[in-house]
Amino acid sequence: MKDLRYTSSPLLASKTPVWRSKFIVAALGLAFVALVARAGYVQVVGNAFFLRQGEVRFARTLELPASRGRILDRNGLLLASSVAARGIWAIPEDVERNAAKLKQLARLLNMTPAELNRRLADEDKTFVWLKRQVDEPVAQQIADLKLAGIYQRKEYKRKYPEGEAAAHMVGFTDVDNKGVEGAEKSFEQRLAGKPGSRRVIKDRLGQVVDAVGEEVPPVDGQDVQLSIDSKVQFFAYQKLRDTVTQHKAKSGSVVVLDAQTGEVLALANYPSYNPDERRNLAGAQLRNIAVTDTFEPGSVMKPITVAMALDAGKVTPQTIIDTSPGSYQFGKFTIRDTHNYGALTVEGVIQKSSNIGALKIAQKLNAQQMWETYTALGYGHRPELAFPGAAAGLLRPWKSWKPIEQATVAYGYGLSASLFQMAHSYTAFSRDGSVIPVTLLKSPDGEPARGVRVFSEKSARAIRKMLQMAAGPGGTGQRAQTMGYSVGGKSGTARKQQGNGYASGKYRAWFAGMSPIEQPRVIVAVMIDEPGNGEFFGGQVAAPVFSEVVQQTLRIMGAQPDMAVKPQIVADQVEESL
Repeated sequence: MKDLRYTSSPLLASKTPVWRSKFIVAALGLAFVALVARAGYVQVVGNAFFLRQGEVRFARTLELPASRGRILDRNGLLLASSVAARGIWAIPEDVERNAAKLKQLARLLNMTPAELNRRLADEDKTFVWLKRQVDEPVAQQIADLKLAGIYQRKEYKRKYPEGEAAAHMVGFTDVDNKGVEGAEKSFEQRLAGKPGSRRVIKDRLGQVVDAVGEEVPPVDGQDVQLSIDSKVQFFAYQKLRDTVTQHKAKSGSVVVLDAQTGEVLALANYPSYNPDERRNLAGAQLRNIAVTDTFEPGSVMKPITVAMALDAGKVTPQTIIDTSPGSYQFGKFTIRDTHNYGALTVEGVIQKSSNIGALKIAQKLNAQQMWETYTALGYGHRPELAFPGAAAGLLRPWKSWKPIEQATVAYGYGLSASLFQMAHSYTAFSRDGSVIPVTLLKSPDGEPARGVRVFSEKSARAIRKMLQMAAGPGGTGQRAQTMGYSVGGKSGTARKQQGNGYASGKYRAWFAGMSPIEQPRVIVAVMIDEPGNGEFFGGQVAAPVFSEVVQQTLRIMGAQPDMAVKPQIVADQVEESL
C-alpha cells in the first residue's frame, strides 16, 4: 500500500487563525462562569424563592381528621358514632385505562362505568373525588385492584343505630362530618373536635416520600349525652307511625317530657327518614314538625284560661257558667259548642270542652293579664332549646287585641304555637304552678328543675283535677285512660287555616296531658295532622297514642302504678268543641 500522508490534505495544511481558538476558549470560560454564577444565585441569593417553589410543587399539608364525639341517650346507649372510612380520589391523567379494572371500580363505588368516566374526565387533571366515606371493606377491595392513579384518604363516617325512630332528634352530618340537623348541629362545637396536620413531601404520583416538621395530632370531639331514652323514643315513634297510617293522616308528632326535670325523654315525627341513607329525601321528611311547625292550639288552651281566672279570684271550680243554648252571639260572630251543655261548673267547662264556657270565663279577665300569662308559659317566643329551627309561634301584643280576639284566644284560636310549646306550658300544672325550663341534655343530678311561678299551687292542683275529669267518664279524652296509672289531659281539634279562612274537612287533632295525676312524672303531647279515615277529634285520634306512650314510658321509668283499674275505653263516638 502506498503511504497515506494526511498532512498533504489541503484542509489540514491550511493555517488556523489564532483568534478563532482564543474565541472558543473564551466562550467556554464565560459559559462556565455563568453556570457558577447561576448556581450561586440559586443556592445563596434566591434560595428562599426556590425553596418555596419546591414546596408548592411537592410539599403538602395533610389534614389528620379528628374523630367526632358520640351521641348517647340518657342510659349511655349509642345514638350516633363515628367509624373509620375512606375517601376515594384520583389523578385523572395518571389513571390506568384498564377497562376490566375500571368496571370493577365503578361497581365497588356503586356507580355506572359511564358515571365513573365522567368523573375521570374532569377539567382538573390532578385531583378529583370519586366517592367519600366509603366503608373499610369496600375500600380494601378497591385497593386490591392496584389501579394506578386511584388513591385513598382516611375519613370518618357517622352511623345511627336508632335509624328513623330518632332521626329528627339526633339529626345527621354532611359528607365533611359537620352537623346539618338535630343534635348533630346543635352541639357541633362539642362534637366536632379539632383536626390535626402533618407536613409531608410527595412525589408526582402523590405518594408520601418524607415528613417535614412536627406533626400536630388531632383532638377528638367530646361525647354528648342527651336526655332522651331510646326505648321511650322507639316506642313513641312506632305508635305514632301506626296511628298516622291507620287514620290515613298527613303526619304526626309526639313529645314526651319529664314533668319534674324538664328533660326531653322523646321527640318523634312521622314521616321520618333514615340518617344512614339520605338519597332522594323530601323536605317534609326532614322537617322536625314538633318544634318547627306552628298552628292554632284549640281546646288545649282552655285549662290555661281557667287557671288564670282561678288565680284572679274571678271563679272557683264550682262556679256555674251558662252555655245555653249551645251558641253565643259575639257581635257579628257566632261561637258554638258541639252540644247544648246548659249550665256547667267551671270543672264541667274543661270536662266537656265548652268554647262558650271558656269565652265567658275569659270575659272576666283583662287582655294584658292573659297576654302576660301566655308569654310566661312560653307562647309567642322561641323556646330556650338547643335545637335548630325551633319556632316562636305567634302571640300578638295585647294592645292590638279586639274583643273577639280575646274571646277566641281563650279557647285556642287567634294565636299559634308548636306542639313542643304546648307540652312545655303544661309543666306549670305538673309542677304546682311553676313553668320549668326544658333541656335536650341529661340532667347531671336528676333533681327537679327550678321554675318560674305562673299560677298558685292551689290553682295548678285544681286544674290537674279538671284534666283528670276531661280524661275520665263524661270527658272528651276518655280514650287517654291507661292501665294502672291515673291520667289527666285535654284533647283539642282545630280546623286548618287556608288563606283567610279555614279549610273544609281538614283538622289537626291533639292531646296533651300528664300522669300520674297527683305527682306527675311525665307530660305527653300528641298531634295528628289531617286524619282522614272517618275520625278526626283529638279524643278519638290522639288520645289513644297518649295512653300507650304514657303507660310504656312510666313502666320504663320504673314508676309505681297509683291505681288498680282497667282503662276505660269508650265505644261511643267522642265529641268535643272545635
